[in-house]
Amino acid sequence: MKITHLKHINIDKSKWDNTISNSLNHMFYAYSWHLDIVSPGWEALISDNYEYLMPLPVKKKYLIKYIVQPILTQQLGIFSSKIIEKEIIFQFIQRIPYLSYELNLNEANKIEGSTTLPNLILMLNKKYVDICKSYSKNTVRNIEKAKKSELKINENITINHFIEFILASTQLYDNNISTIKHLIEVGLSENIFQLLGVIDNKNELTCVLCLAKTKNRIIYLLPVSNEIGKSISAMFFLIDYLIQQNSNSILTLDFEGSRIDGIARFYKGFGATLKPYYMIKRCRPIIKISNILSKPD
Repeated sequence: MKITHLKHINIDKSKWDNTISNSLNHMFYAYSWHLDIVSPGWEALISDNYEYLMPLPVKKKYLIKYIVQPILTQQLGIFSSKIIEKEIIFQFIQRIPYLSYELNLNEANKIEGSTTLPNLILMLNKKYVDICKSYSKNTVRNIEKAKKSELKINENITINHFIEFILASTQLYDNNISTIKHLIEVGLSENIFQLLGVIDNKNELTCVLCLAKTKNRIIYLLPVSNEIGKSISAMFFLIDYLIQQNSNSILTLDFEGSRIDGIARFYKGFGATLKPYYMIKRCRPIIKISNILSKPD
């Protein structure tokens, strides 16, 4: 198989998005519009006629390019409408043109010897009454607690209101807030993103969620609760609502997993099960800029 490295300017984004849309392991993270925002100037490895694709989220420091996983992009790797054999995965990895990379492959890119990362998913192909039988006792208790607080779902959150709530509730995204806002704007225009919130009996927001909904997944992309929301279990209420609304369908609720035990337990409490993905990593010693610029004696 011939694999070609393309600079950003040479990528045919129409062909690219067509392959992503029809891929067996379709994920919205790999669409060109998403990559353009989270990794401006991204590059790619492609096979003939865009049959197999691998985005390369490239960054540059001291004139040296390296690859690192972008914000709000859990999985990338190789995508195709055909089954991705182990040999193809190895060929693409061997063709990565940069010495330093840390990249998350998607769940269909299983490769022996790579680091396994936890994702948690919930199949929604049963009736709600059957799905909630798998809820943990703690999850049921928190949902009942939330219902007693007379919470309501708000499906008309504006982008500005969403961003204001994030900034007021956490400092985790302060350095990336402009990127997040831009991503949400485009995701909404592509009819993939949806903004939801939970309001209390004083009509105040207690938690918000930006989700990505594709043909086979609902991705729990960006959830934030304030202190009141945490105290009344508002996010439990919101996830339970999502499950009710999308039960008995072909969709999978993708929690994006977590390596933090408490968060993983929260997802597992809804009956979510493990679906790993894979990380490949190759790092070279850091080269000081003084060494690059200095002339030989």
